[in-house]
Amino acid sequence: MGSGLGGKTASYQLPRNCLRPWLSTTEKLSCRKAAILPAVWAAFQSFKGRTNEFRSAPEAKSDSITFNRPTLPSLLRIATGSHSPRAGWLPSARKIRIGPLNAVLSFAPWEAPGRPTGPPNQSTVTRNRHSGPGPVAEERLGNYALPLQRQFIQLNSPRRSKQQVKGEDRSYLFTSESVSMGHPDKLADQISDGVLDALLAQDPLSRVACETMVTTGLAIIAGEITTKSVVNYQQVVRDVINEVGYTDDEMGICGKTCAVLVSLDSQSPDIAQGVNSDAASGKSIGAGDQGLMFGFACRDTEELMPLPIALSHRIINRVTEARKHGEVPWLRPDSKSQVTVEYHGFTPVRIDTVVLSTQHGPEVDQKTIHDFVREHVIRPCLPANLVKSEPTYHINPTGKFVVGGPHGDCGLTGRKIIVDTYGGWGRHGGGAFSGKDPTKVDRSAAYMARYIAKNIVAAGLADRCEVQLAYAIGVSEPVSVYVDTQGSGLVDDAKLCKLVRDHFPLSPSGIIEHLQLLRPIFRATAAGGHFGRTGDSFTWEKTDKAEDLARAAS
Repeated sequence: MGSGLGGKTASYQLPRNCLRPWLSTTEKLSCRKAAILPAVWAAFQSFKGRTNEFRSAPEAKSDSITFNRPTLPSLLRIATGSHSPRAGWLPSARKIRIGPLNAVLSFAPWEAPGRPTGPPNQSTVTRNRHSGPGPVAEERLGNYALPLQRQFIQLNSPRRSKQQVKGEDRSYLFTSESVSMGHPDKLADQISDGVLDALLAQDPLSRVACETMVTTGLAIIAGEITTKSVVNYQQVVRDVINEVGYTDDEMGICGKTCAVLVSLDSQSPDIAQGVNSDAASGKSIGAGDQGLMFGFACRDTEELMPLPIALSHRIINRVTEARKHGEVPWLRPDSKSQVTVEYHGFTPVRIDTVVLSTQHGPEVDQKTIHDFVREHVIRPCLPANLVKSEPTYHINPTGKFVVGGPHGDCGLTGRKIIVDTYGGWGRHGGGAFSGKDPTKVDRSAAYMARYIAKNIVAAGLADRCEVQLAYAIGVSEPVSVYVDTQGSGLVDDAKLCKLVRDHFPLSPSGIIEHLQLLRPIFRATAAGGHFGRTGDSFTWEKTDKAEDLARAAS
């Protein structure tokens, strides 16, 4: 600290935020030194005639930056990277993306129109380290600095201003996948949720954590269950395997003949006392575990889901329908789809690539598979307005898919969490859903987060919204609520956080009651995604809070 850049030209508090690394990073990204020189000249002009506008202060926070008036040669050396600061602390681009534009590029915050000029106090120039990497307001930058900031944000910042989100013209490809009910991991999910539903049907207060493994000729369920229900677990497992379509030993597993192993214990009393203690006193039950959960919604589709995952699910649903209705005799239960969509900004504009691998019998040739899948499965699922040229199709690209399901790969509960949610677009807290009763916030809070995000978007308060809820085990209320409209919101995100707390029940018992989760509704969620679904069972997909939110935000 206090080591100068160019002798008398500057002093600073935190080297990782100093001028030279930020400007040299921008220069490297732009590939044009000439693009920086006008901004440097503007910076020099702004410092000209001033002395000690930024003063060193021992009490300043570690992320503040202080300067004395620099000379033009020093600024040029800093900008072009020819002046090397002290070795050992040169930061990476990721650590320096907030760039001190208000200090470097001449147009400081207190120089915005309508504000008095003059040196600020130290608190004015100290950045809040928790405020995030937001850009300097454009009206506070001059003609030279503004293009540089725009270029910098586009290339090296995860956040954009609202104006840039609305006018974004960056093109990119985004891909999501889905898998069928016969995929081994999805078969495991359905068995776990089949057990959960069987227990909730008899005892809605059952505590369930059921894991499944399926492989050739064998299914194993294990976990912790506390219930008054009497359930034939082996029969539940066999029923699910048969209903999915594995009814022949030739496929490697058959619900009628496979071995089923059951290893179930009761819920840990240490966990139970934390979850039940509040209920005994008439208060909300505590969360069944700690963790963080995300919900997401956007305007890509009618159901307010990202388009790539919505199309991937649609294709899988269509191939499953063709198999179950016997449209062709050679389809088998295991399938995977993948859709790549071209975006301009946040707007989907074109379907680029579709991948579909579908299990089949040994008697059919690949041309027959390709023709049927392309004409009767994929094309009917693609929106005509987004097929501007023929997409690239990869249908069974290995050339053969006879061995599949649990015979081809061992399946486990909870290994398709991105397929279950938003296809990689919204973030994921890491906790799987299937086999867990709704006192487990991994499941119930993720449903509530989706419900919140969808209602915010449906209310017209944002074009896209991500919500995070976080809990501590045994504690009923969330430890944090986070809303991010990614620059698309008509209302400040902090205000939306308050609206969320005011309008949505966030304790486990409040979520369970509001979304009616103590019902045997969960096996249906275990294939085809948990979100973007229709039907009375999917209460978290309702938009019944949208009107109240819109009114409260106005």
